[in-house]
Amino acid sequence: MKSIFDEKNIQMNASFNNKTEAIKAAGEILVNNDYVTEDYILDMLQREEIMSTYMGNHVSIPHGVNESQSKIKRSGISFVQVPEGVSFGEDKLAYIIIGIAGKENEHLEILSNIALVCSELDNIEILKNAETKEEIIELLKGAL
Repeated sequence: MKSIFDEKNIQMNASFNNKTEAIKAAGEILVNNDYVTEDYILDMLQREEIMSTYMGNHVSIPHGVNESQSKIKRSGISFVQVPEGVSFGEDKLAYIIIGIAGKENEHLEILSNIALVCSELDNIEILKNAETKEEIIELLKGAL
């Protein structure tokens, strides 16, 4: 079984003009690594319109909508580090964008595990300031 997360799923030192660009980048990683079809990115943007994927603690977790299952080939996550941050609305600056595609109901477990790691502000600082992909993988591997 292929991993849901490895070095290919990480983009470091990214910079975006807006949240739409950030969500698309997270989605493109999922597409490029064969977790989802191209249409899944549109679902991620639709989810953002319905309800913000900003979770607090400078983290956004874009994912699809209920109807996205047919566009998910296998479960996976993408990780985008945005050291300067990207706005997800008033007073909502995200430094970490974690795209999620969960087959069946796996996204609930993935979301829950990531939320635990991201609930610690110290972990967010480590992820935001990481200089290598290994540092990011090391911190997240227990959650995935």
